[in-house]
Amino acid sequence: MEDEPPSSDSQDGSWLQRVKQRFCPCEIRSIDQMKSLVRQAIESEVFPVSTGGLIDSVLDFHDLRVRDVMVPRGQMDVIEEGTTLPELLSAAVETGHSRYPVIRTNRDEVIGILLVKELLRFYANSQQPGGDSTFDLLDLVRTPMFVPESKRLDALLAEFRLTRTHMAIVLDEFGGVAGLVTIEDVLEEIVGDIDDEFDVEERVNIRQQAPRRHTVRALTPIGEFNEVFATDFSDGEYDTIGGLVSNTLGHLPRRGEVARLGEYEFKVLGADRRRLHLLLVTKLDFEPSEETDGSPDEET
Repeated sequence: MEDEPPSSDSQDGSWLQRVKQRFCPCEIRSIDQMKSLVRQAIESEVFPVSTGGLIDSVLDFHDLRVRDVMVPRGQMDVIEEGTTLPELLSAAVETGHSRYPVIRTNRDEVIGILLVKELLRFYANSQQPGGDSTFDLLDLVRTPMFVPESKRLDALLAEFRLTRTHMAIVLDEFGGVAGLVTIEDVLEEIVGDIDDEFDVEERVNIRQQAPRRHTVRALTPIGEFNEVFATDFSDGEYDTIGGLVSNTLGHLPRRGEVARLGEYEFKVLGADRRRLHLLLVTKLDFEPSEETDGSPDEET
């Protein structure tokens, strides 16, 4: 029996394959080339802009480090070893977190991670007839995961998934606690901010840390900032205080950079490659001259 002639489909397929090999080798040698292909695909409506944004975020994800997304040490909500059960329940209600680092005498001595669901389970059992009401915080904490601030986010995400862990304590080069990072912080670098039903109502934009120092979220409206600090910054061009600081520096700020506006110093506490997160605002003892007003200090 003679062999059947090749079908038109297979002929078309082989022809198309030869054309691709001849004219479209698709040898992508850099991230920029990949992003260029993504932009072309968006322009050709191969996939929507939102999908292109996700792909860009994934491509940038490899270069991000833990230090770019962590919650700084000073902004960590922690539980001290001797905290009582009523105090713990009150703190959980006030701050709304699902996990807390447990410390001994200072923030460099993190001895465990407390899961609020474990706390609630203990409380529920203690209210049952015959339930054990003897509370020992150390019986509920889990062994903390420690990671260096230089660790890549893609490696951390893989470790989170492998160990089924949602929070890690970040260490600086000297072994001290630099902050903490959660799996939500990591995923937000790909999909954007993840707010739950409590975030909008309970998120505080401005917190006083000392008589002349406040932490301020970058998304704080300039009008709100003016009202709290009795300033008169214009919101004609920028809506948020983060946008105003970025414009003053002339680029997307990095963690540790400092800008001065009027009688206030703005130090970047939290930022990544795409946006500014948190600022430390300090009232200066003097009003900067016109030559120094708004000019950034050297990175600390």
